[in-house]
Amino acid sequence: MPVNASTADTIQHADTAEQYYAPQYLDGFPQVEAGDSALGSMDTLAVMTVPAAGKALPFAHSPLHDTPSMLLLLVGLLAVALSYHTGYKYIENFFHHMFSTRRRENLFEDRTVNETKILLALIANTCIVEGFLIYFALQLLRPSMAVSLQGNVFLHVSAYCALALGFLAAQWLVYKLIGYTFSDKVGSRLWLDGFKATQAFLGLVLLPVMVMIMVYPSHGKLLLAIGSVLYLVARLIFIYKGFRIFYGNLSSIVYFILYLCAVEIVPLVIMTSVTFWISGILQSLIAK
Repeated sequence: MPVNASTADTIQHADTAEQYYAPQYLDGFPQVEAGDSALGSMDTLAVMTVPAAGKALPFAHSPLHDTPSMLLLLVGLLAVALSYHTGYKYIENFFHHMFSTRRRENLFEDRTVNETKILLALIANTCIVEGFLIYFALQLLRPSMAVSLQGNVFLHVSAYCALALGFLAAQWLVYKLIGYTFSDKVGSRLWLDGFKATQAFLGLVLLPVMVMIMVYPSHGKLLLAIGSVLYLVARLIFIYKGFRIFYGNLSSIVYFILYLCAVEIVPLVIMTSVTFWISGILQSLIAK
């Protein structure tokens, strides 16, 4: 009620006609049942209750919140940054290495030690980024593995990075053997240059996709689809260069189809199976 300032210090001067209001339920609302007439015309009274607390959920770990995993990523990026100053010409010639089939190279295009360093740094960065993407792919596409993947993030990420490196090294050995068997020294070098350039460039274009998955995991499936398309494009560029190098006549198409099945498709299927197998091993180790 409004209070008159002139009479606020004493109740003796209060107007007897004024009405003073006080809370009816000083000790809180009573518990009443429907139909209780003690409250006059009110049949029911709404009573506020404290909502029951939900079950506490564990913190969802990810490489973004895992210090060793982020350190591994930063080491790869730092290696590229330190090598760029002396090997930037290799990055400028990415498209030349990916598409060129010219057998007689310019004298000034000889490979230098600095270009070899930045190539190794770029390949390492690609393997690290692919390892992170494999981790996110398993977490999003196989929810049953989510708890295991969050148990020890760095163990999983480092294992998948090593798996990506092993797969890339195995591919390089196979391509070197095929080039030595079905082509000459120059053709084999051109083919391997295309493989190394596409893989080095792939890590740079996949890096933003991987970062966005870490920051916006709710869009993970869409971003993984984009990453898969980028990987497929890199493989198609390399396959196209190989076709230009090895194609001789119509009969060579048969060998080319056999190459696609045996060297490009089957290893990816095997790689997928090995990834799930390694994930199962890591899951059992963490469970112990």
